[in-house]
Amino acid sequence: MTTSLPTALTIAGSDSGGAAGLQADLRTFLTCGVHGLVAVTAVTVQNTLGVHDRADLPPHIVAGQIEAVAADMGVGAAKTGMLASAEIIHAVAAACDRAEIGRDAKIPFVVDPVAASMHGHPLFDDAGLVALRDELLPRATVLTPNLDEVRLLTGMTVKDREGMHTAAVVLQRMGPRYVLVKSGHLQADPECVDLLFDGSTFVELPGKRYATPHTHGAGDTMASALTAGLAKGMSVVEAARYGKWFVSHAVEHAYPMGAKVGPVSAFWRLAPEER
Repeated sequence: MTTSLPTALTIAGSDSGGAAGLQADLRTFLTCGVHGLVAVTAVTVQNTLGVHDRADLPPHIVAGQIEAVAADMGVGAAKTGMLASAEIIHAVAAACDRAEIGRDAKIPFVVDPVAASMHGHPLFDDAGLVALRDELLPRATVLTPNLDEVRLLTGMTVKDREGMHTAAVVLQRMGPRYVLVKSGHLQADPECVDLLFDGSTFVELPGKRYATPHTHGAGDTMASALTAGLAKGMSVVEAARYGKWFVSHAVEHAYPMGAKVGPVSAFWRLAPEER
């Protein structure tokens, strides 16, 4: 049985601080009018100071969650976040194939290649990076790396918009149908212009760069808003623009919390008295 509402699945880790990971994904899905489904990959012990510990779920449990919700509730689009290990990536790839999730399947698949926390803590080892590159990139409808993830996946250090174009070409040749290179870490650029590439056409997604340190969860939020757009029937280009629009407002309304970096806000869409 499927639902009457659009559904989107996040395959991601839990953030005990509530700013990123599956918490950010579900918050964004809700705000975008999509019912969120979850396959939890890991539980982290973290706050605004960093990731202090982590417990990964057994790969068969991760795969089982994907297949359970896909079989019963239906998945309109899916995304990944932190996948924790090569073994979990193997299980996710196989489960997505069985559930018809992927670039050549009926359900769009957004791969957000989360390889390190925003504090710089690695989230999987070299084997995990190889599995991500070899198994998930070729299955991706859209790949959404930030510039640190571009470096990990390609070895390229991007310093300007021209470098983003080059990186997008290199990444798209690794298998994803579309690559969306995010420019948030390009601090020298006065604007925040992300770049979408499908192998032949570049689409620039311009946005204002906000002077705020509170950007925790920005990447998750953009990828999940894009996924919500796909779940609602948008084209990839439309969904990418929707994701950019959503995250730009989320960063604009980011708020401080804890001792260090606070989260971007999905609450900007609420009435002022409800924020």
